Amino acid sequence: MRTLRFHEYGAALDVLRLDDAEPPVPGPGQVRVAVEACGLNPADWALCGGLFAGDLPRGVGLDVSGTVDAVGDGVTGVEPGDPVLGPAPFTGATAGASEQAVLDVWFPRPPGLDAVGAAALPMAVETARRGLDQLGVRDGMTVLVNGAGTTVGYAAVQMAVRDGARVIATAGETYAGALRAAGAEVTGYGDGMADRVTALAGGPVDLALDAAPVSGALPEVVRTVKAPEHVLTITDFAAAADLGVRTAFGDAPGALRHDVLGEYARLAAEGRFTVPVARTFPLEDWRTAAELSLSGRARGKVVLEIGGSR
Repeated sequence: MRTLRFHEYGAALDVLRLDDAEPPVPGPGQVRVAVEACGLNPADWALCGGLFAGDLPRGVGLDVSGTVDAVGDGVTGVEPGDPVLGPAPFTGATAGASEQAVLDVWFPRPPGLDAVGAAALPMAVETARRGLDQLGVRDGMTVLVNGAGTTVGYAAVQMAVRDGARVIATAGETYAGALRAAGAEVTGYGDGMADRVTALAGGPVDLALDAAPVSGALPEVVRTVKAPEHVLTITDFAAAADLGVRTAFGDAPGALRHDVLGEYARLAAEGRFTVPVARTFPLEDWRTAAELSLSGRARGKVVLEIGGSR
């Protein structure tokens, strides 16, 4: 099978290559899928650079949708031919950016949700849900989502609104209208952001989730709350340490929230939740896809279409 992976650590565009490899064999409790679509994330490029280093070669592609083609021992409730989605393990010689991939966690892909839309969900849903849980977002709170135009930020806005929070979002013009339609109040990035947010809120917000790319804006986010510990960042870990801001992988990161993926897949199939897709590419055009993702200007999830139905 074809698989995108690296044999040494370094910059993603330098070390990744499209290889031929033996298909993975599902172990106990796993399924194998014929991959139809795979979402790309900043985490993939961090793996290439040595994040969670381990045996080489290593695969990339952590968001998968496809059709089950084999099941491991002890697996029940799913059989070959079933469409599913889920997060691909990231420690093996291959991962989701492959013609076949194994999954430890999966959910049925509901009718009405296509393979590309499903592949946009796993990491964005898990990261956003866990971040809001760590912050303690509850009904009636006022919450800032900084970087609401990112896939995680976009997901978090919709989740926080569903949680009953009043949501103020920072975003560019690409998704400002859609975020307002989802129930958020939107303001732009840049100088004066904290003043604009507190003016909208009528004072400090209760909590803030920072999902924006690292840009030096975290001190401005801290100005929107009463105390730095009311902010959680999923990106700017270096600045967080100096500012007293919590991080998504701090002392109490909480359990991974893959358990909610099925619920949000159902909502997506019903048109009540979405993670925006910027562009799709065939697997052989992985380099162009990676360049777009790495540019920071994708404005949505970059997805590889690999096989199966479109």
